[in-house]
Amino acid sequence: MASHPTRIPDAVSLPELTLRGMILGALITVVFTASNVYLGLKVGLTFSSSIPAAVISMAVLRALRGGNILENNMVQTQASAAGTLSSIIFVLPGLLMIGHWQGFPFWLTLAICASGGILGVLFTIPLRRAMVVDSDLPYPEGVAAAEILRVGSAGNEASQDAMKATGEWGQEASGVREIAFGGVVSALFAFATTGLKVLGESITAWVPAGAAVFRLTTGFSLALIGAGYLIGIVSGLAILLGIVLSWGIAVPVLTSITPNTDGLAIAAFANGLWQHKVRFIGAGTIGVAAVWTLITLAKPMIDGVKTSFAALGQSRGGRAKSITLGRTEQDLSPYWVIGLTLVCVAIWVVTFGAFLADAPLSFGGIATLVVCSVVFAVVFGFLVAAACGYMAGLVGSSASPISGIGIVAVVLVSLLILSVSQASGLLDTGSGSKLAIALALFTTSAVIAIATISNDNLQDLKTGWLVGATPWRQQVALLVGCVVGAAVIPPVLNLLYNAYGFTDALPRAGMDPSQALSAPQAILMTAIAKGIFTHQLDWSMLGIGAVLGIALIAIDAALARRGGVARVPVIAVGIGIYLPPTVGSVLVIGAVLAWIAQRLLKARAKTQGKNFGAIAQAAERRGVLLASGLIVGESLVGVAMAMVVGVTGSDAPLAIAGKGFAATSEWLALFVFAGICAVVVRRVLAAAPAAR
Repeated sequence: MASHPTRIPDAVSLPELTLRGMILGALITVVFTASNVYLGLKVGLTFSSSIPAAVISMAVLRALRGGNILENNMVQTQASAAGTLSSIIFVLPGLLMIGHWQGFPFWLTLAICASGGILGVLFTIPLRRAMVVDSDLPYPEGVAAAEILRVGSAGNEASQDAMKATGEWGQEASGVREIAFGGVVSALFAFATTGLKVLGESITAWVPAGAAVFRLTTGFSLALIGAGYLIGIVSGLAILLGIVLSWGIAVPVLTSITPNTDGLAIAAFANGLWQHKVRFIGAGTIGVAAVWTLITLAKPMIDGVKTSFAALGQSRGGRAKSITLGRTEQDLSPYWVIGLTLVCVAIWVVTFGAFLADAPLSFGGIATLVVCSVVFAVVFGFLVAAACGYMAGLVGSSASPISGIGIVAVVLVSLLILSVSQASGLLDTGSGSKLAIALALFTTSAVIAIATISNDNLQDLKTGWLVGATPWRQQVALLVGCVVGAAVIPPVLNLLYNAYGFTDALPRAGMDPSQALSAPQAILMTAIAKGIFTHQLDWSMLGIGAVLGIALIAIDAALARRGGVARVPVIAVGIGIYLPPTVGSVLVIGAVLAWIAQRLLKARAKTQGKNFGAIAQAAERRGVLLASGLIVGESLVGVAMAMVVGVTGSDAPLAIAGKGFAATSEWLALFVFAGICAVVVRRVLAAAPAAR
């Protein structure tokens, strides 16, 4: 690594944490946070913003006649908070779904997000050497971001000459074009579907077979095409397996054995069974997979704790000892880590106290619940920080099972609060159940904030290590990104809620429920918490999902022992079960498009006698940037449309097609969607001639 021509040596000092870089990083963070919040509420997924942020940073700083590989790295480090901290929306909308909140209070939401994100950074700092420098974990997104930075930046004359010699100098402009192309195409398509309503958002066929009901469907979302392209064919096929298990087996079986006593239409009947029963199979599968992940990561977690205390012990050697460390080995001081940790815990104490301020409880009762919640969030958050960091190194930040961590957290904290309440008589399952559910969800959101940023921090530190960045400066940049992202999340959440509403939570009477943002994880975690406190949780469905998860884990372990490339990502199967099929199916299509592009490239390389590795690398870089553009374009149109809806008060203020055009719009969207998918593959393949 140290011999790479674009890894800046310790002895070289370049501008890194600059004012203009922090301002640029903040602007990019605002855009990508808004995009991720919308995407997460719509489909239950977020995307990593590191690579597109790096490309944009390189282009902007180059236009300002400045910038170097380390300054660009700081910008992408700060902006990466957008793709991770926004995962807080996997939980917080549940507070509106149960009626505890009527909107998102700015200061409470800011405090829980920012403090949790900062703790996520602080908890993983002691793990850097063990899990980044001395580990052989692949860190796929961190390595990819480093390669993008190397292509588009010149840290010194040697690196500049090296990139010119390989023909890679200045390719950041091409990267920006790919992001812009994907963004414009996706934005226009999204505007035609959600704005003008001339294109349908999905197409569905219900197929009855006796009493059983099957569903064949696909959505039309270019953002999901981009997300599916990024997750790859293995995860895509696992999601497809989940869809088949859900809509090809579970729903048909349940519709055939469950009486339709209310005389519902087959679509409403089947959807109801899926939402209230089958989704919990997916929850059980994800929960088991998350627990198994934590078990397999027990040793890295223990090593991480040991490293934390070792770092504190070494710090007692004084300043003289720390001076001997090279520039690329300098983390934030353990004293800063401890001090900031205590500050964040104190903020949480105040935040949870404010959250419970209106509860009909004594001061002692509120204090008891605050202590239980904060201690659980900090301790469990510290434990999962190492696990999430390890998962980021293994499969990347985007593919890490943060939802699974959230499910485990909401179950544990719900059981904790229930036990404490029953033992002390603080809350009952009657009037106090809503407050108990709300506290469980709020505590889980704190854990999610820690988990997501710890997942991202080590990925960024890997990128920094590969390019020769100063770790403590990266850590400061990510802390700033957490605060900026946390400030953006509450107003965007309020904007989207007032414009579209969420499933089971509409802000105004008369709104169209079909246009509501699905917020799938929030629905799932709310249902789990509600079921635990009301003693009505369908444990049988969770049990079936747990058994399924155990079976899939066994199959995956058997495949691993055989040494084959085929694997079964259990988390992805669970996701396929509980995501709406109009979402999961498009993710599968995106993954298949990536696979098709790779197969065509391999055939072309064989025919032309070229190096497939070089061709694939060039095409993969273009594909990643193009996919990122598809995600950002649709997401920003969604946020912009939310503003229009909020101003006009109409659910479809720009629609030019009425309900009578719905059937035609679905088929029209199918043809346009298929054409754009073909264009995406052709554009990726067009990168191949540049490689030799």
